[in-house]
Amino acid sequence: MLVAPFQIETATWHDLNALRQVEKVCFGEDAWPLLDLIAALTFPNIIRLKATIENSMDGKASTIMVGFVGGEIKTSERTGWITTLGVLPPNRRQGIARSLLLACEERMGMPKVKLSVRRSNLAALQLYREQGYNQTGVWSHYYLGGEDALVLEKER
Repeated sequence: MLVAPFQIETATWHDLNALRQVEKVCFGEDAWPLLDLIAALTFPNIIRLKATIENSMDGKASTIMVGFVGGEIKTSERTGWITTLGVLPPNRRQGIARSLLLACEERMGMPKVKLSVRRSNLAALQLYREQGYNQTGVWSHYYLGGEDALVLEKER
């Protein structure tokens, strides 16, 4: 399998439509609504990073978003929250999620980072555990359909 090189860049409000697509494909019914996506791309104290690849279709080169991570800085708590992290299915298992996660952690610069993840998302749980996250709680029936969210935390 050929792995496309990717870039990690700051996302802006210009990326709104691409982010909507990534959220829809990655999270389905749990995708953030439009106003939350606008907030993620514009509010202060939010780290917003996108993973992009070069795409050549019909001889035209373009850059497309294949992943996104959002991180909220809670300075008073000395904690960063990874609020969303998604990579399009054809681009998974290429190190994109790991790179987005690590870049977001670094830019937040907080001594503690937290996130929540579906209990059934085994691939994400493996990634987070490999990166030093440990479970610290459970949000019962958090997701649509009643599935729990596991709360994970990492000391940096």
